[in-house]
Amino acid sequence: MSPHSLPTKFVLTACAASMAETVTFPLDLTKTRLQIQGEAVDRFYKTAKPYRGMVKTAIGIVKEEGVFKLWQGVTPAIYRHIVYSGVRMVAYEQLRDSLLKRNADGYFPLWKAVLGGMSAGALGQFFASPTDLVKVQMQMEGRRRLEGKPPRIHGVYHAFVKILSEGGIRGLWAGWIPNVQRAALVSLGDLTTYDMVKHFLLRNTTLKDSSLCHGLSSICAGLVAATMGTPADVIKTRIMNQTRDKQGRGLLYTSTYDCLKQTIKREGLLSLYKGFLPIWARMAPWSMTFWLTFEQIRKLTGINSF
Repeated sequence: MSPHSLPTKFVLTACAASMAETVTFPLDLTKTRLQIQGEAVDRFYKTAKPYRGMVKTAIGIVKEEGVFKLWQGVTPAIYRHIVYSGVRMVAYEQLRDSLLKRNADGYFPLWKAVLGGMSAGALGQFFASPTDLVKVQMQMEGRRRLEGKPPRIHGVYHAFVKILSEGGIRGLWAGWIPNVQRAALVSLGDLTTYDMVKHFLLRNTTLKDSSLCHGLSSICAGLVAATMGTPADVIKTRIMNQTRDKQGRGLLYTSTYDCLKQTIKREGLLSLYKGFLPIWARMAPWSMTFWLTFEQIRKLTGINSF
């Protein structure tokens, strides 16, 4: 397999993404728990708890469920990133180098980077949506047990089987629209920002194509990605976590717009940024871990810097 082939680039991306996902997953679990608090199902079951914030939520999970529960759902999360990150990175690089193409002076215009980043992110997330659905549902199981509710799933395989039996193939893509919308925005913030900042630094400063340049670019990418992706992430999480009927239809929200409207009406506009701190706190180390690892393994395997 050629080091410059698409399968090789896919495998290298999957390795870097798996490393980043494993390291930062507890922050993703904390973020998901924060975002679910306050929705209608809590009031229906009369189990609503006060918002505790990022740190207290994480400590509460450790005390009430055990430290290893911070990694509950990490397996489908890694599966998701193998598909999502692999597809989006390969797709973006192909769009940048073969379809949209750089200018004659080697510069990749911002509008092309925006189009490429959003398209690559949307495509990657569409393929990865079933694994994201399983990840979100597994993350909420510990909380359901504490509230006295019966468990819905007992592992990755059981989750897939249950979703298929209740909603068919279409059920695996429940919530895919907000999922893809969020991924397009996050990819715009992450991929596009990293690419543009990195090459801006290389053109306009004395920095070399080194880990320092990669690190600075990844910090910017994580902040922009969190700012752009948090509202869509809140909506996506709530739609994917809701209970469904036998036809696979949600019992709380009928659509992305319905979820958005209900959330703002009940909890206010700022609720769309619920979980922003853990999202940013996760995206910053995730982005840095991913990009540093990704750039280094490309270098070790003889592939040009991204």
